[in-house]
Amino acid sequence: MESSDRDRAGAPSTHPIATAVPLAGGNSCIAEARHLAADFLTRVQADQDVVVSTRVMDLTQLVVSELVTNARKYAPGPIFMELRIAEATVEVTVRDSRRTRPVACAVDPLRIGRHGLEIVMAVARNFQVHVEPSGKRVTAHIALADDSGSGRG
Repeated sequence: MESSDRDRAGAPSTHPIATAVPLAGGNSCIAEARHLAADFLTRVQADQDVVVSTRVMDLTQLVVSELVTNARKYAPGPIFMELRIAEATVEVTVRDSRRTRPVACAVDPLRIGRHGLEIVMAVARNFQVHVEPSGKRVTAHIALADDSGSGRG
């Protein structure tokens, strides 16, 4: 994990705080990813004095779970997850080996399943997909500030 220096006034610097991990891709990788996210945010809060509310912790674990589930379900090969604290957000990035962009299904309250991308897009401040030569990188940004009145993360 990268660490953040402090400026002379004691405020956190703008250097990002990050961790990156490969995920095994087996049945337990989704739970493993959620635990890694919780551990990362707990360490950031303790070591870097970054405020992480219960809501932000829960939303981050939800986004991690949905993105890793999609990668495991639809892409063969390795999964790689990166977590960063930058610009007042938790940035969750999941890389997989499939070059196809994920597409959110049309709203259908009767549909069972396949709501993960809709959920991520609803709670994330920003959502991006970048196709790369070896697959794709899916990134969601979750606001660190509890902005529950706006309807978005």
